[in-house]
Amino acid sequence: MDWRIQRKWRLLPFVAMLCLHLIPLRAQMPPGVRNASGLRLTVEVENYQPSLRIELPDSAKAVHPILVLFPEHVTVRKRRSSESEHLYLFRPGKRGDPTLWLQTGHSLQYERAFKSGVQMLARATLENDGVLFHYEFENRSDVAFEMVLAVTDPRLTSIFHDVRLERTYVHHKDGFDLLASETPARLSMPLEQWLPARYLVSYTWPVPAQRVEHRDDGITYYNKSRPVDEPLVATFSEDRKWVVASFTRTTGNVWSNPELTCLHVDPEAPLPPRGRASLEVKILVFQGSLDQVLEKVKSQRSLLK
Repeated sequence: MDWRIQRKWRLLPFVAMLCLHLIPLRAQMPPGVRNASGLRLTVEVENYQPSLRIELPDSAKAVHPILVLFPEHVTVRKRRSSESEHLYLFRPGKRGDPTLWLQTGHSLQYERAFKSGVQMLARATLENDGVLFHYEFENRSDVAFEMVLAVTDPRLTSIFHDVRLERTYVHHKDGFDLLASETPARLSMPLEQWLPARYLVSYTWPVPAQRVEHRDDGITYYNKSRPVDEPLVATFSEDRKWVVASFTRTTGNVWSNPELTCLHVDPEAPLPPRGRASLEVKILVFQGSLDQVLEKVKSQRSLLK
């Protein structure tokens, strides 16, 4: 036999073993983390781009009730510019390369570099009463960004889905109120008339003068007439035993897309040249009341970045 053929055959077992070793590493996902109450945080394997699942302890009754796009998009705006730019936009499914996740303790994290010279570390940490989502940005360029925004997008399904916003609340100076209380017609109008919609409430931003806006994107935007006094939005489960609530340190407004029942409290920060910025959102998931939500928000909010 020709020596070159002999050499080729001798190398085949080594190449095969190397391939078998590398393929699982590329596709391997961390096992996920669980807290003392049985709440579980795992990677959503159906998406190559970063998304997570928050599962309740009794998964037989509520299968994967919360899907979190981590984040839905990363957006920046340069100083003295009115135009925003997406550095990243989530796409579902198995497109491109899988996210390289690292699990450390009760955290799942990954890093990503953007072509603009911005580097991001994203870390989700399972805590006793929910999940803390943390973003660290490093600007390796000489460009000054007036704003960097990473939108944590929790989408509620199963027992939390609330398409007519009957169980979704915000907090005003006089207490909790339904997010969409000023639009009672939503409860009886045909779904094709109600959706697609966004319901927004100001926190630091001025309350828009126009209560209902029909924009060119085909979505109807509803603006509540009075601001919230806490940057939070919460939804009960159908049996009102469980509650999910998003909150942050500060934001312009809070809002929801009722079709997805997503709870948005999107903070932003300046990102100077060669500088850093951090953003954090906490999603509470526990069995309890709105009063307990407010207590947790008031005790934890000042600790967020």
